[in-house]
Amino acid sequence: MSISLKNVSYSYKGKFQTVKAVNGVSYDFEAGKCYAIIGKSGSGKTTLLSLMAGLDLPTEGEILVNGKPTAEWNRNQMRRDEVSVIYQNYNLFPLLTVQENIRYPLDLKGMPRKEAVALAKEVRGRVELPENYDKRLPAHLSGGEQQRVAIARTLAQGCKIILADEPTGNLDTATTMNVVEILRSLAHNDGCTVIIVTHDPAVAELSDVVLQMRDGKWV
Repeated sequence: MSISLKNVSYSYKGKFQTVKAVNGVSYDFEAGKCYAIIGKSGSGKTTLLSLMAGLDLPTEGEILVNGKPTAEWNRNQMRRDEVSVIYQNYNLFPLLTVQENIRYPLDLKGMPRKEAVALAKEVRGRVELPENYDKRLPAHLSGGEQQRVAIARTLAQGCKIILADEPTGNLDTATTMNVVEILRSLAHNDGCTVIIVTHDPAVAELSDVVLQMRDGKWV
């Protein structure tokens, strides 16, 4: 499973000016590696991640997900089956329990309840959350625990391309290291393509490849 950028550009059109947030970026991301995209605020890295997630389409060039341009995908289906996104603010449903949050993409796919529950328990264990967390609500979890639930939901989803937007931005140093190790394991042990947008030098240091953006381009 792979994702490729082919001369990708993206422009925001305001009332008085057009801003080129991403400017002619090309790169082939490989399965089995953990990538970090770094750069100052406004460098274009989060916009690029959004394009890779299919939240919008490039204004120039194309992004290939498993060989198929995002413009040709049903992009909701793409995010359900091919590309999973992990956010800094976790994006958990506040009124659903830990297990229900993890199970959510499985319910959307119509997986039988018994099978979905079993898979949710398995992946919850993989992110080192104990069984008694299954019935807890997100409000009763620490930031690091909520991020582990978000990663478990990604594991349950089964996508082989994982995009993470500042996934450790709200976490302390020890928890950051734990979360990054889980993401590295997904790349190295599960063969996923893991791409992390980050400001944190420690996260970049633990990644296999570091790509830096400035003014919408690779440095």
